[in-house]
Amino acid sequence: METTVCPWCHTEIVWDEEFGPEDTCPHCNNELSGYRTITIGADDLEDEELDTEDASDQEEVSDEDLWDDDGDKDSVVPIFNTLVQFGDDYDLTRYEQSVASLLAAQLEAPECPQCHELMLHSGTQQVSGFTPATPEALGGGAVLKPPFSLNLFVCPSCFHVQHSLAQEDRIQLVRNLSTTPQ
Repeated sequence: METTVCPWCHTEIVWDEEFGPEDTCPHCNNELSGYRTITIGADDLEDEELDTEDASDQEEVSDEDLWDDDGDKDSVVPIFNTLVQFGDDYDLTRYEQSVASLLAAQLEAPECPQCHELMLHSGTQQVSGFTPATPEALGGGAVLKPPFSLNLFVCPSCFHVQHSLAQEDRIQLVRNLSTTPQ
């Protein structure tokens, strides 16, 4: 039997040889193939134990060292090509420190779909000029009624922008969809 670790919820998934591997995680329903998915077999675990004993004599490498290109230990957020263009005019080390402190204070930090960095909450946007959908399945009721707010997130590395529904309006959406006639 093979074991897969979900990259999203870090749950170990053991699949039956008769049915084959899972395509989605049964715990969080995210896709298992592609980004950061690893498959571990029994042979790999035995080899890893032997490697760990041999590696104990070697110098340890921390996660910070993996991102550290110039030896500066204060680096937190890796810089991608989009951000490098500002390096001559601005202090990118300070930029990275500011990004790290803002991310630490955020309650919600979605992952950028472009470069997979955590995104900064940059504010909220009021939406009032909006015509709600009123599907027949909801008995003519609106899915979401204006005005509502959107959280605006910006990627600090590639500057991609993403929206999500603000918390109080998420409650409105759940209430609208859960109290409709069936």
